Amino acid sequence: MVLTFSEYVQQQTLHINGQLTAFLPKAVPGAERLNQAMAYSLLQGGKRVRPLLAYASAETLGGPTAATAAAACALEAIHAYSLIHDDLPAMDNDDLRRGQPTCHRAFDEATAILAGDALQTLAFETLLQAADVTPSLTLELLRELAGAAGASGMVAGQAIDLYAVNQSIGLDVLETMHSHKTGALIEAAVVMGALSTGQANPTQIMALRNYARAIGLAFQVQDDILDVVGDTVTLGKQQGADVQLNKPTYVTLLGLAEAQALAKSLYAQAITALEGFDDKALRLRELAAYIVERKY
Repeated sequence: MVLTFSEYVQQQTLHINGQLTAFLPKAVPGAERLNQAMAYSLLQGGKRVRPLLAYASAETLGGPTAATAAAACALEAIHAYSLIHDDLPAMDNDDLRRGQPTCHRAFDEATAILAGDALQTLAFETLLQAADVTPSLTLELLRELAGAAGASGMVAGQAIDLYAVNQSIGLDVLETMHSHKTGALIEAAVVMGALSTGQANPTQIMALRNYARAIGLAFQVQDDILDVVGDTVTLGKQQGADVQLNKPTYVTLLGLAEAQALAKSLYAQAITALEGFDDKALRLRELAAYIVERKY
């Protein structure tokens, strides 16, 4: 019996949450507050889009392995660390994340910084310690994650985002910003999932990169749309935070209707990129649709 997409996401999310709970280290005596902050930020919800993409990509090419599980946890740890730091007073200064106080509000600013630091390093430690994974595959996964998370990827996008406050920028800069800040880790998730199977060839990896780049950008476009039309209760965050900070968004630059059309166009690009794959890519196709149709 084939699960519906909703059933699949529910089942996979439960599985991923269990893995994330087990993945957190035991506290060093005297540092319990640090571990509490790490768990608070990693386990208090979230859509788990990146781990879901990693698993769906692995299912497209031979099926998940121990390396897939390690990659999924590492990706979510990097994502959680980025959100902790993104919310800090020196960055976006947000009070809410997923309907709950942000890490620095629930604990304190210093603990939040340390929790983000610890989750970042834990991600790489997890890949290094994954059982039954060859050294060559470990290196491939580390290279992909490091490139996506650092100064050539997510951190670069965050820097552009900060510098864009109260600035007038064009669509090209906005796309560069979001293809790094949001898109780089989404691309890493899809590629790491494929790599984790040991079955992917270069042509397949390139097709999956094209898919991931399209949905990575679509994810941010939809976020910008939801900041305008979404329900703050459903979203669980301060609505229109980028607008409040006078940051450019796809809606402010294009208008709502054109932003919605762009999201649909990016979805079409993602589906086209998967044309060379069979029905095993079903979940990747469904995740693309979810990204552009989600309401939160």
